[in-house]
Amino acid sequence: MSLITPKLTVVGAGPGDPDLITLKAIKAIESADVILYDALINEELLKYASAKTELIFVGKRKGCYAFQQEQINELIVNKAKEKGHVVRLKGGDPFIFGRGAEEIDYVRTFGLETYVVPGISSSIAVPAYQGIPLTKRGASESFWVITGTTKAHQLSDDVAIAAKSTATVVILMGMGKLDEIVQIFSEENKQDTPVAIIQEGTTENEKFGFGTISTISKVVEEKQLANPAIIVIGDVVKERVQLTTIYKELNKA
Repeated sequence: MSLITPKLTVVGAGPGDPDLITLKAIKAIESADVILYDALINEELLKYASAKTELIFVGKRKGCYAFQQEQINELIVNKAKEKGHVVRLKGGDPFIFGRGAEEIDYVRTFGLETYVVPGISSSIAVPAYQGIPLTKRGASESFWVITGTTKAHQLSDDVAIAAKSTATVVILMGMGKLDEIVQIFSEENKQDTPVAIIQEGTTENEKFGFGTISTISKVVEEKQLANPAIIVIGDVVKERVQLTTIYKELNKA
């Protein structure tokens, strides 16, 4: 009987479209003994798991936590020691506001082998699906990706710094702070700066609204946009290419 080698692979599941998973991620899912998955992953990805794989939902929905972070950390260690290979399946990329590094730091103290499979970040893919280039010659030379809500449940101070720049600003988890964001950009005289808000991007349930700093709150109200959503602020929003979504293109094929 072979000894169990406890190990953790933190896997980025991508932004929502199940076709945006990487081959390396699929191989990790296929080899998992246990999968701990979050709310924002597309559950179609779980079909790659073995019938013997234990599947555990550890995400949160509308502020309701299945497990606290400390409990998830302990669960990873316990399941790895019990069964072997644990895959922690996270939406987007696990190292972009995904707490993947925190989990790895914790389990390493217990001697687990650790691996990371990067995922396609929603901060890049979701605007792309709407034809918004985060950088474009003559429009934007750089972009910021900022969390809208910090650990202290406050708007990140980086938003105010980013508002002073000419860069594209992408804000994740920021819908609850939209009024504050609008105020900050307005104070920089950027009322006419284009804004896009994309809810559940790259999925069949995708909704979106376009406006400016001065109009976006009304757009959100009219279109009833809410989390999970991404806020894109900058002139590149004007460069939006009218694309049929990849889903529709594939359906025609």
